[in-house]
Amino acid sequence: MHAFSIALDWQGGRNGDGEITTRHLTVPISIPKEMRGPDIGTNPDEMLVGAAATCYLITLAAMLEASRIVSRIDMRSTAFIDEAKGILTYRRIVHAPCIYIAQEQDYEKVAKLAHRAEKSCMISRALKGNVEIALQITIVKEEKL
Repeated sequence: MHAFSIALDWQGGRNGDGEITTRHLTVPISIPKEMRGPDIGTNPDEMLVGAAATCYLITLAAMLEASRIVSRIDMRSTAFIDEAKGILTYRRIVHAPCIYIAQEQDYEKVAKLAHRAEKSCMISRALKGNVEIALQITIVKEEKL
């Protein structure tokens, strides 16, 4: 079993601020301005979409490598949160990877791997049933990889 721990420090009430420390990262945290917070540093919403995005990206990169497909990936991920009756609910995360490949004949295999990576990602599996995860995949042949 693997264990991952973080340390947190917080000052003040709801609109206070704090700091999160991981093994390799220390960053300020607070509630974002979209939720009427002080918008200092990052926030739980960015960290959740960041966890989902990095897990998907690393899973996809590992699958491409295992398939001996030379690639480069740029990606943007967006989280969508609803507010109804004062309750905020994480609804959807959309990953939009742009996968650059060296050989055009890899296109179909890359597309399949991009979908399989989302189903294989540990964070995607943890969110399943609570948050929809969608993909908007672009695959581009690039001469110099």
